[in-house]
This record gives sequence, C-alpha cells and structure tokens, in this order.
Amino acid sequence: MASSDIALIIKRLRSADDRTLAFDWIIERYSERLYWHCRRIVVLHEDSQDALQDTFVTAFLSIGNFRGETESSLIAWLYKIATTVAIKVLKRRRKHFFTSLDSLSTELIADFEGEIATDADQIAVKLQRAVLALPTKQRLVFNMRYYDELAFEEISQITGQSVSTLKTNYHYAAKRVKQSVSELDYE
Repeated sequence: MASSDIALIIKRLRSADDRTLAFDWIIERYSERLYWHCRRIVVLHEDSQDALQDTFVTAFLSIGNFRGETESSLIAWLYKIATTVAIKVLKRRRKHFFTSLDSLSTELIADFEGEIATDADQIAVKLQRAVLALPTKQRLVFNMRYYDELAFEEISQITGQSVSTLKTNYHYAAKRVKQSVSELDYE
C-alpha cells in the first residue's frame, strides 16, 4: 500500500466522522494476521477469537493514543495490543495465582494436540510442539520473527525490549527448536 493511502487511513482513524470506515478497513486488512499471532500465543481457536475481538475493541477505543504515521507503526501498535491481550488470556487460564506463564507450556502442548487434525503435517506438528515448549519471551520473539517475519526493530516496538535482547532470545529459541525437532526425528 502506498504511504499516501496509509496516511489517509490514519487521518480517517483520527477523525470522529470517518473512524468506523477506516477501522473496518483495518479489521479487513489485519484480522487474519493478528488472529494467527494470537493463536500462536494462546493455541486454542476460541481463545484466539476472543483475543482478536478484544484486540480490535481495545484498538478502537484507544485510537487516540496512536501516534504513528506509517503502516509499520500501525502494525507494531496493533501487534502490541494483540500480544498484551493474548497474554492476558493466557494469564486467565492459569490454575493458580502464583503459577508462571512459562509453566503453561505443558497445558498449551496438550491443547495444541487436541486441536490438530489426524492428517496434519507431522513436521509442522513437531515444530509447533517445540515452539510451545519455549519460555514465553522466547516463544513470542520466535513467533514474531519466524512466522510473522517482523524485523527486530518492529518486535522491539511491540515488546518494549531492546533489539540486542530480542536477538539473543531469538538465537536461543531457534537453537532450542532446532534441537527439539531433531530429537523428535529419532524417537
């Protein structure tokens, strides 16, 4: 999309008269992308749908806080909201108040295995199991970099972490995923 087109959309988002029309365009353009981002965090379809809906409601209600002028800043802003909302969904799933998000990995893997089709691509299944076993921060950065193909600078805007920290987390995540997938091949 041309920068003048996105500038017009952003201008309409800030206008009370055109906000709904512009937001409909955003929903149409980014729903699928944000749905899969949420899905990789929360795993279950129903939770992903809830997170996506809450993401758009939150974005619509807080559009006055958006300060960017480019499509990449709009995407980063939407991803930041989606990530925050999806993590809140995960936190609600915790059984105990003091349980960490990282300890949900076993439950997420079980949920994932309950949702996969019997004819699913076994390599993709192995990859997803390995990703779900990662600590939450590594999983988030791995998903955004590997699946969403976001630059580290964009991920930094979304997570608030430094680029060097993100690169380190991604390096360790990729190493662990590769090791996990290769170990599964020998089982």
